[in-house]
Amino acid sequence: MLLTIISFIVILSILVLIHELGHYLVAKKFGIKVEEFGVGFPPRAFGKKIGETVYSINWLPIGGFVKLYGEDNAGGGSVRAKNQESSIKNEETDIKRAFYARPLWQRMAVVTAGVIMNFLLAIVLISFLFSTQGVPLPSSDVIVSGISKNSPAEVAGLKVEDRILKINDKAISKTDVFISETKKNAGHEIQLLVRRDGKEFTTSLTPRLNPPKNEGAMGVSITNIIVKKYTWYEAPIYGTIEAGKFSWLILSGLGGMVNDLVHGGVRPESVAGPIGVAQLTGEAVRAGWFAVLWFVALLSLNLAVLNIMPIPALDGGRFFFMLIELATRRKVSQKYEGYAHAVGLVALLGLMLLITLLDVSRLVQGKSILP
Repeated sequence: MLLTIISFIVILSILVLIHELGHYLVAKKFGIKVEEFGVGFPPRAFGKKIGETVYSINWLPIGGFVKLYGEDNAGGGSVRAKNQESSIKNEETDIKRAFYARPLWQRMAVVTAGVIMNFLLAIVLISFLFSTQGVPLPSSDVIVSGISKNSPAEVAGLKVEDRILKINDKAISKTDVFISETKKNAGHEIQLLVRRDGKEFTTSLTPRLNPPKNEGAMGVSITNIIVKKYTWYEAPIYGTIEAGKFSWLILSGLGGMVNDLVHGGVRPESVAGPIGVAQLTGEAVRAGWFAVLWFVALLSLNLAVLNIMPIPALDGGRFFFMLIELATRRKVSQKYEGYAHAVGLVALLGLMLLITLLDVSRLVQGKSILP
């Protein structure tokens, strides 16, 4: 339990800090004044000012924040600031470095930088897994994945990763065909055409009529799945493609959930809040490091997709109002944008409360978020 809680806090903190680091780095690149970069949420436990920026450690150990100079309070999103335009009009130098005074394209870049960082983190993790662990892919061959001791397959000299091409004269490309042909010829000698390391050879064996318990007539385990490992230069390409596929699945799933909730009144059972994510974290930790890395990559993509959606109070909401500004060539009234973000924040908190209640219900019933 303690390991699950610690792992949950560490993973979520890393994801949010990576997100905030994107805002921070792009703001610094454009010369926007960063007042504070915080680890965790206030109240503040410790802070040190280096240059013009305060780097702080805060008591609530989940996530982090960036405070930009001159960003209005109505902005929402994960980039936060307290100073408003009226408080800095007399400081000509600082006005030029205020967030609100920067060109529109720079403000857009700052707002979307967190999402991009989460997406890049997922690509890096998936690429690493593709190059080290590999990825399962369907194959048109029937592949030997295991051999029972003293079985006809072992006596015939078959080895793991051999590919069975034919049984007698019948071509084999599917596992169900392999099984049916083996059973049909039980008790009779058969010829197998096998490919090993690119070379083909023939061997013979007699499938058993009465094999031992939990063993087949031939004594082999078979699969149509191969594990493909990509090279260091291929992995980022396929990692990016996979991240894009997962992002689309997440977006589609969210769309389906909202549609079911609005039109059908169906509860979002497959969605997890903080408690559900903590439960999934524990299951990933028990499964090992590779599972944890996959889990972090998927969480990072979830965070990216959620934040870029045009929902007030999120980065996507801020970006949406900037698109309006781009189209109309005038800023949206801070008053009305502030109202929109306030309503969005209330709606998000309500949704989070609903999902948390579902998490508690599943926990009480001893259910997992996993299907």
